Amino acid sequence: MTLELQNIEKNVEGSQHIYPTSLVLEKNTINILLGATLSGKTTLMQLMGGIEKPTQGKILFNGNDVTKVSVQKRNISMVYQQFINYPNFTVYENIASPLRLQKMEESVIDQKVQEIADLLKLTPMLSRKPNELSGGQQQRTALARALVKDSDLILLDEPFANLDFKLREELREELPKMFENKNTIVVYATTEPSEALLLGGNTVLLEEGKVIQFGKTQEIYRRPFNIKSANVFSDPPLNRTQISVKNNIATLDSVSWNVSLQDGEYTLGIRPHHVYPKKNNEKFFEITGQVSIAEISGSETLVHFKLKENEWVSQSHGVHNFNLGETTKFYIDISKCLYFDNQGAFING
Repeated sequence: MTLELQNIEKNVEGSQHIYPTSLVLEKNTINILLGATLSGKTTLMQLMGGIEKPTQGKILFNGNDVTKVSVQKRNISMVYQQFINYPNFTVYENIASPLRLQKMEESVIDQKVQEIADLLKLTPMLSRKPNELSGGQQQRTALARALVKDSDLILLDEPFANLDFKLREELREELPKMFENKNTIVVYATTEPSEALLLGGNTVLLEEGKVIQFGKTQEIYRRPFNIKSANVFSDPPLNRTQISVKNNIATLDSVSWNVSLQDGEYTLGIRPHHVYPKKNNEKFFEITGQVSIAEISGSETLVHFKLKENEWVSQSHGVHNFNLGETTKFYIDISKCLYFDNQGAFING
């Protein structure tokens, strides 16, 4: 089972929403659409499912051209960030509705509904109507209705965004298990790089309607194609500064370390959560910056500081106190450094 996009585009009244895109998604895979708001995730997802039609190009499913096939004639499920349920149905009937359309036996329907309700912690609510539920419970009901159906393609558009933190974390961990050994293709849209890493599978990096990289999630994270890819896969954005390399020694101000790069000028990139307020490892090297903003949010500390002429961010676990305007030390994990040439292409250092 494959879903293949062949050079598809989407143009709306002269505005290009999706630029020429070709992708092949395989069965039994979770495929993450990762990008900022308005990067084209929802539009691309709707094109995959037949909700929108491409301006150019073809969409093939199992080798068959389904470009003009209506969404009603495709075996797909979709869950949006905004929950959608049948208001006059109970939670049980909402979840069971797609199975009833398939004319399954009642005993099979009951078994499937009970299993998915237990997984999504909906069992105590099965007899309630949607207006008797919290927002999170309504979203779980919409999610259960999509997952209970054995669809060829499941489209999840930021489905956990309106759930409380604890449940969101639990479902992120459970989601890959839900689709193990099932003949389905899962597409999951998110703005959060951490969510993509947790879900694993494959990732499509999107920026302003363009696919800038596609591949195994961990591989893209470790080896971004270029600075653009690294930025999409970093929140807060990637820290950058210029460094010099001579005789396999990289130099940043008065700090030096060994690299496998030719002599020349490079851009050093480091994600904010690899910039620490304390030295916890011998492979960390020290930099100095002037603090401009310091925020403590829950169990995390976010510090903005100036390094040379660049604004950098340190994102670390725990509560760390900083004074605005002070010059202080930070520490970089050498093993997490990314290197880019003058054209912005990734170089393995």
